[in-house]
Amino acid sequence: MTELDKHITVITLFGFVTLLSLVEMYFSYAHDKKLYRGRDTLSNVYLMASAFIVNVATKAGTFMLLEYVYRHHRLFQISNVCLYWLVLILTQDFLYWVLHYTGHYVRFFWAMHVTHHSSQYFNLTTGFRSTVFEPLYRAFFYLPLALMGFNALDILFAYLITQIYGNLVHTQTIGKLHPAFEYIFVTPSHHRVHHASNLRYLDKNMGMVLIIWDRIFGTFQKEVDEEKIVYGLTKQPEDTGAVNIIFHEFKALIADVRKAPKLLDKIKYFIYPPGWSHDGSTQTARVLQRQLPKPG
Repeated sequence: MTELDKHITVITLFGFVTLLSLVEMYFSYAHDKKLYRGRDTLSNVYLMASAFIVNVATKAGTFMLLEYVYRHHRLFQISNVCLYWLVLILTQDFLYWVLHYTGHYVRFFWAMHVTHHSSQYFNLTTGFRSTVFEPLYRAFFYLPLALMGFNALDILFAYLITQIYGNLVHTQTIGKLHPAFEYIFVTPSHHRVHHASNLRYLDKNMGMVLIIWDRIFGTFQKEVDEEKIVYGLTKQPEDTGAVNIIFHEFKALIADVRKAPKLLDKIKYFIYPPGWSHDGSTQTARVLQRQLPKPG
């Protein structure tokens, strides 16, 4: 596949996702499903545009870093084309799971990732509600791919392809799929759980394409029929203005750091999961979930 082919593929798939979003939007309004709200959709577009700007600003640095490691430090090279792309996509998907897990379990990174979860609606445009500052650190999570002998362009192409798949599962219009598919791949049902603010569902289903990583590492949670999903954050910001929607969790983090009496506690606020507190006044989702009764 030439570089031109890769660009055409990405543009075509992005156009397809955009078209599906418009179709779902029409379906929602035509059938009064209330899956969309004008201001919320505009916020999704605004956050996507903000992330795009950061992406463009950091693209050269990301490319040079990955290409430098590939050219000078790669450990091996896979010569078989089919095996090359299979290993690249599988490993990239796993490393995305690591990146996503970090975004939920390290509060400093959660302060950046929180924007993606801040909508109280769930539709295809929610997938455009980007983690604005993720391009600043994402390349470091993908450095192992360069060490494994994958060049920068192929890494970025694989990332974009899996991202497009990740956009497609942001929908309420598709129910649960065949159990075999649900067992292996991320589905709309799995991702609805991921975007829920219900305690049972917090910090679950981190995968982009494959749900098997969550099954392996204990972050999987199925959608429970008896528990209606409530989308958004456990504590929604009152101010949803253009600036606060990006920085509100940073403000909360700094406020908590200032309250901590010891330097070690101040550091823990940055690196421990959201909900951790130095005085025990709040607890992490994982601790609170242990107290939940199992669904019937």
